[in-house]
Amino acid sequence: MPSLLARKWDRASRVYDRQTRADDYRFGAAKRRLFARMEGRCLMLATGTGGDFHHFPPGLDVVAIDISAGMLERARLRAAAYPGRLALARMDARRLAFPDATFDTVVTVCTFCSVPEPVLGLRELRRVVSPSGRILLFEHVRSRWTPIAVMQDLLTPITRRFGPDMNRDTATNVTRAGFRIIREENVYLDVVRAWEAEPA
Repeated sequence: MPSLLARKWDRASRVYDRQTRADDYRFGAAKRRLFARMEGRCLMLATGTGGDFHHFPPGLDVVAIDISAGMLERARLRAAAYPGRLALARMDARRLAFPDATFDTVVTVCTFCSVPEPVLGLRELRRVVSPSGRILLFEHVRSRWTPIAVMQDLLTPITRRFGPDMNRDTATNVTRAGFRIIREENVYLDVVRAWEAEPA
């Protein structure tokens, strides 16, 4: 039986593309810059309906996972259209069914604002990425500007019911999980950031 978390995202899958349509126009260029660093065997977490697949460089070998069967069902056509190898799998980011050091690159897009126990999930990435590998994260986060951060703190109990937390400190979580951040880009208003990190 699907978990409460899986059921939450199954419900969200029905309207996910409509809710995130504008993101492709606002953030597509930043995602392509980040994804240009993908190489070797790649893992994408929380792939949603596959709306980011068309930003991937062609010819990669990718496994894309999500906890929601509804999201994966909607991602199938986009996965089939990718000009490379792209397999879908249903999996919880906190309990990855891969051996240690399986992947050269791990990609996340707006994932660690939603995964419960984010450090646990990031430690799973630390386990499955090779010692010379990279993780590439595109995440919305808690602002460093206090007025905006306080607003995010107030909104998060509401947004958490149907989607993400708005106030995660993902950069700190990444370092706590055993990575070293080697590149950072402020994508949008200090609340959407991209990072490249390597095992510390």
